[in-house]
Amino acid sequence: MNLINLLLDDVAKPIPDWISKSFPIIQTILIVLVAIAAVIIIVSVLMTTSNPDGGNNVITGTNDSYYMQHKGGSREGRLKKTIIICAIVIFVLTLLYFISFGIYTGFNV
Repeated sequence: MNLINLLLDDVAKPIPDWISKSFPIIQTILIVLVAIAAVIIIVSVLMTTSNPDGGNNVITGTNDSYYMQHKGGSREGRLKKTIIICAIVIFVLTLLYFISFGIYTGFNV
């Protein structure tokens, strides 16, 4: 019966003191980290060189050269990894921000 009362209770309960003091700081830190990751993505994209043909062999559609097979260790490969990692970081931090926002407001939207 206690679980049913918890689910049906619409009355907004007061937010505990530790949440009201720490969550705005946590949310600010999350937003700053998202902004830093976004700037890193912008700089990384601007630093990449354009490759109009895609670097693929016309007939087979594969990368035949030694450079293309080991591109992960080159400058372009590191920039690509940086972009992917920063995009994942932005996704995770944004989810954490909205989860913390929901906890802070008590999921009463």
